[in-house]
Amino acid sequence: VLLSPLFVLIAAGVKLTSPGPAIFRQRRAGRHGKPFTMYKFRSMRTGAEMEQDELRAFNVMSGPVFKLQEDPRVTRFGAWLRRTSLDELPQLLNVLRGDMSLVGPRPLPLYEVENFQLTAHRRRLSMKPGLTCLWQISGRNIVRNFDEWVRLDVE
Repeated sequence: VLLSPLFVLIAAGVKLTSPGPAIFRQRRAGRHGKPFTMYKFRSMRTGAEMEQDELRAFNVMSGPVFKLQEDPRVTRFGAWLRRTSLDELPQLLNVLRGDMSLVGPRPLPLYEVENFQLTAHRRRLSMKPGLTCLWQISGRNIVRNFDEWVRLDVE
C-alpha cells in the first residue's frame, strides 16, 4: 500500500516512454526448478525476447546464461529503472506470494535452466530465488563466468 504511488508513477513512466504493457511477466525457475511467473517493470521494448537469437554473438557470459554489456533493446527509461533497480519492485508481489524470498539466487528464465549441464549449476535451484543476492551486490556487471556466479549464489 505504501509503495503504490511509486508503482503508479513508474508504470506511467514505462507507458509514456514506450508502447506496450508496464509490467513484464516471464516464467522463471523457482526452488527445485518449479516454474513461476515473475513480474518486473518493463525496461526493454516490447518483443525484446524474440530478438535474443540475433544478439547471441554479443553475449558476455560464459555458460548457459545470456547477458549483454550494452543491450540495445533497453529503453531510456528502462536504463534508469535498471540503474536504480526500481524495475525489480513488482517482485515484492512474488515475495508475498511465496515464489521468492528477499535474499537468494536470482531466478533464471526456464529456457536458461534447461541448458544447465553441470550438477553444480543445478545446486542454485536448491534454494528459493531472491530479490537480491551476493552475485548482484558483488558486481553483477563484472562477473562474466557462470561458475563464479553460481559460487556466489550458493555462498
